Amino acid sequence: QVQLVESGGGLVQAGGSLRLSCTASGRTFSTYALAWFRRGPGQERKFVASISTASWSGLWTDYADSVKGRFTISRDNPKNTVYLQMNNLQPDDTAIYYCAARAGPPKQTSVEYGYWGQGTQVTVSS
Repeated sequence: QVQLVESGGGLVQAGGSLRLSCTASGRTFSTYALAWFRRGPGQERKFVASISTASWSGLWTDYADSVKGRFTISRDNPKNTVYLQMNNLQPDDTAIYYCAARAGPPKQTSVEYGYWGQGTQVTVSS
């Protein structure tokens, strides 16, 4: 069982930055692939970024096209935490951001993830 708690959301002006954190309970954090999803106003939950477990070839990351070059996902296994660094934020990035975890390789579809946080609100003003 994994419990996830997000933090770091808030209100920021367009062009600004925020760093979201998601801290997990449990001793097996390093064995889970992690991802961030977001749900904008009136929208379905959408994939933002994911990161694999460490392997012989290193960590794999994946991003939605809309955030490539602006957002960076990273993980700190000793701290049981995954981060989402968000730069050059735009009003379209306004959403509730959720972190998610799954055993196995990371996926872009939300139904593949069995563990979810409660979400943190990010609002970007123009």
